[in-house]
Amino acid sequence: MPPFVSRDFNVPEKLETDEFRLRMLTVHDVVKDFDAVTSSAEHLKTIWPGGKWPLGLTIEQNLIDLGWHQKEFQTRRSFAYTVVSLSEETVKGCVYIEPTRKTGYDAEAYLWARQSELANGLEDRLFDEVKKWLAKDWPFENVGFPGRAIDWETWRKIPDEKR
Repeated sequence: MPPFVSRDFNVPEKLETDEFRLRMLTVHDVVKDFDAVTSSAEHLKTIWPGGKWPLGLTIEQNLIDLGWHQKEFQTRRSFAYTVVSLSEETVKGCVYIEPTRKTGYDAEAYLWARQSELANGLEDRLFDEVKKWLAKDWPFENVGFPGRAIDWETWRKIPDEKR
């Protein structure tokens, strides 16, 4: 598979606000990521309706998943960012930027915030910051946000581009 972005594109290392930092998700995040995922299982079911993740997730399987995300980032096939507190003490969520086959889109993005952060509106602020970041610092013309900017039913009906 070809890289998702051109080889001459400098993939952003991070996005930082006065509240959180996004940086590459790596195997070194496994313990804090596992805590964020397992404590947010009910919320995550709403992000990807019909999906089973993270049901039955073990720390070993989470380590494998993080290794996969890290390798895909390194090979420029997709980009998974962890959302951490500025002190790096807490994983607050994740952002995934992936290729798409949907007609009219050149990427799709997903994000979630830790369930305990929902009441303070972190997920909405994260979404706003990620939208601006993708528009400003990434080479995409039209990023789809399934389940957010476009509902799942409509997203699923968009035809795939012929390749």
